[in-house]
Amino acid sequence: MRTKDLLHPTSLELTEPRIAVIGANGSGKSTLLRLLNGLVLPSAGEVRVHGLDTKRQGRQVRRLVGFVFTDPLAQLVLATPIDDVELSLRPLIKGRTERRAEAAQLLAERGLNEVAEQSVYDLSGGERQLVAFTSVLAAGPQILVADEPTTLLDLRNRNRVRQVLAELDQQVILATHDLELAAEADRVLVVDQGRVVADDTPKAAIAAYLRLVQE
Repeated sequence: MRTKDLLHPTSLELTEPRIAVIGANGSGKSTLLRLLNGLVLPSAGEVRVHGLDTKRQGRQVRRLVGFVFTDPLAQLVLATPIDDVELSLRPLIKGRTERRAEAAQLLAERGLNEVAEQSVYDLSGGERQLVAFTSVLAAGPQILVADEPTTLLDLRNRNRVRQVLAELDQQVILATHDLELAAEADRVLVVDQGRVVADDTPKAAIAAYLRLVQE
């Protein structure tokens, strides 16, 4: 994955399995993440994912890059978890019976079988976030982008989401205020006022961020 002229002129190649992006509110973290799957298009330069240009080949890019929002209700479009996951499976499984069974199995693997047919509005925040992950991953993306996925969660559900992220085979790129979560990444970017001001190992990048907020 390669980006050029991001926010302020920047060139990044994002290849590590786990990359965290940290920075203050309004620093540009979410803009960076949205550039990676074409939710935001660059006004100059280019963003490429596995060689695909997000401006010209956005549909193909979105097949490769799944996006999980901070608030899962922003992306859960159907009434129940099983319906939402089944919707993600439609391009992959044509038969409704088989698709429904696969959706139920994927939810069960996340420990959500007992809430599969409940209204998403009756679920806890953690359950909703796990449903959102399940629905996005059901489409088979190669890269998962997550925008502050633990921000609205209590400690128990934060840890459940962290476990899910740690176990994924996909490349994961996430923005977070959770420095413990960032420390588990392979690489950390620090964004400040639209610029990548540090790009290093978790320990070094987090230290740079702490110095920045203490200035």
